[in-house]
Parts: sequence; structure tokens; C-alpha cells
Amino acid sequence: MDDRQYLLRLIKEGEHQQQDFKYRVTDAEKLARSVSAFANTDGGRLLIGVRDDGHLSGVRSEEEIYMMHKAAWRYCRPEASITFDTYRVEGRTIVVATIPPSDKRPIYAKTDKDEKGRAYIRIADENIVASPVHLALWREAQREDGAIMTYTETVSQLLSIIGDDRPTLNQIVRRSRIPRHKVITLLARLIHFHVVAWEYSEKQFRFFQL
Repeated sequence: MDDRQYLLRLIKEGEHQQQDFKYRVTDAEKLARSVSAFANTDGGRLLIGVRDDGHLSGVRSEEEIYMMHKAAWRYCRPEASITFDTYRVEGRTIVVATIPPSDKRPIYAKTDKDEKGRAYIRIADENIVASPVHLALWREAQREDGAIMTYTETVSQLLSIIGDDRPTLNQIVRRSRIPRHKVITLLARLIHFHVVAWEYSEKQFRFFQL
């Protein structure tokens, strides 16, 4: 399979959870959101120089390639792993940036105005800001002593509130009257132990029992 066939095969897949098209790179801060989202989810690749409709436009300058590097190494905290492969097809230069899933989650996308930044995840073909429960879940996963799940009265109360109507985090906090930070921690542990799961619906994360 030559370079043209390989790229056309990727483009035919369209944009999805592990692939995104970038027509032009003009903002390293914005690109860092995609890097963060892929690194915090299942990894993925950015096809730079490809329009949303799959048309090959090509990378137009060395500045764009520089911004790709800058997005991963200046605007991601901690620094994200990323590799670049360059292809020459139909007289145009296409860059495939590959981002593996990180073992240092969360990877934050910073800005010049916000050094802390935000962590993103990838859902379908969108980059979504990670919820506080995601952040707690990643913290639990990195604990050396491992997370412990004890079925206390508070946990039982939380599960009864979750019920079958798939409430949001704010709804759970409001109904339970349990401090928000405690609800976040307990939800993360319940998800870690596969008691509770979540879905992204109508631009909100909703929780349900398994």
C-alpha cells in the first residue's frame, strides 16, 4: 500500500473517536485540546492538511509543523507524547500526528492566560471538557494503595438516588445533600468497580447503575 492509498483509507473512515481532520493549524492552544482529548481517552491521530470533507489541502508552511510540536510540548501539562509522519500526496504535504493514550492522565491543555488549563476527553468526533468525576477517577487509578469500595449507608443512598433516570452530577448532589466533593469521590469509585457507569447525552454526563 503506497502513501496515497494509506491516506485515502484513513480519510474514508471520516472523523471519529480516534481520528480528527485539521485543515490548517493556526492556533497551538486550540490544537492542544485535541492532543489532550486523545491522550486522555483511547489515543488517536490528527490528519493535518485535510479538510472536514476529506479533501486534501496540504500543510502550507513550516510554521504549522512548529505549532503541532508546540501544542504537545508547550500547551499540554504534563507533556504529551506525540509522533509525526509526513506524506507527500498529489503534490501536497499531509502530516499525521499520532497521540497514544497517556499513562499520566489527566493531560491538561493550557493557555497563555490559564497555566492550569483543562483536561479533555474524546467522545465520538468531539473534544469534551472532562468532568470532575473523570479527574477523580484518574486520581483513583494512580493510587499506589488501590481504591477501596465499602458499601456504607452513604453509598446506598447514592445508588438509590441514581436509580433509573440517569441523573447528572448536579442533580445527584442536590437530591442527596451530600457534599459535592464526596459525591465526586464516591461516583469515581463506583465507576472504578463497575457498579455505576455514565453516558454523555445532551451535552451532559449522566450516571446509571450497571
